[in-house]
Amino acid sequence: MLKSSLTLFSLVGLLYVPLSHAATPEEQGLAIATEQKARDTGWGNSQVELVMTLRNKAGKESVRNIRLKNLEIDGDGDKSMSIFDRPRDVKGTAFLSFSHPLGNDDQWLYLPALKRVKRISSKNKSGPFMGSEFAYEDLSSFEVEKYSYKALGEEACGKLTCYKLESLPQYKHSGYTKMVSWIDTEAYRVHKTEFYDRKGSLLKTLSFSNYQQYLDKFWRADKSEMINHQTGKSTRLDWNNYQFNTGLTEKDFNKNALKRAR
Repeated sequence: MLKSSLTLFSLVGLLYVPLSHAATPEEQGLAIATEQKARDTGWGNSQVELVMTLRNKAGKESVRNIRLKNLEIDGDGDKSMSIFDRPRDVKGTAFLSFSHPLGNDDQWLYLPALKRVKRISSKNKSGPFMGSEFAYEDLSSFEVEKYSYKALGEEACGKLTCYKLESLPQYKHSGYTKMVSWIDTEAYRVHKTEFYDRKGSLLKTLSFSNYQQYLDKFWRADKSEMINHQTGKSTRLDWNNYQFNTGLTEKDFNKNALKRAR
């Protein structure tokens, strides 16, 4: 979900129940997730710069500069590439992710010091990404089919009203038993997601703020922050300079491109 994180795609003709006609909490939840996904389809490809700030329990910070490229794929999850520019010890590190609606995602990490590409095993996707509070599985695009849902009602979220949505991962090796998200009823933007660990305890909270609209349709948050309640650590992302339809193609998202990332 590291696409302002969270890239969404439309779901056409798959188990869709209009919210106004949904009878059960499960049907309502599926309708909310499907509409959320449909609201953010058609953006094509994009690039954005982000500043990642890691903060430990004592409050000490370290900062990383990253460029993120995304490509929308019809009938599949999106493709993304993250390239680290600073500081020097991580410069040239690049991460490539192919998300899929069903089955395991494909993810690779290029380590310039070793000059090798490391494939991320599906069993290791609950592990931390580059020392941050984001897990590898958090970096996949949101795919409706990967979860089962239950609507938990509506709550105020700031000046807006939000659907409260429970999502249970249906893929193997997830580090989470469930996620609970607050999605506004106005534009279906995610404002907060809670992540619960394999014991069912609250592990992390991801929040989004300062949403901006692009191309008169697509909403992206300028700021997001993942707080780990069990370790006291956090990771903040500041997103800058969004660009859409920049000419990216599938040739820009393969293992050879990963090695050439600059």
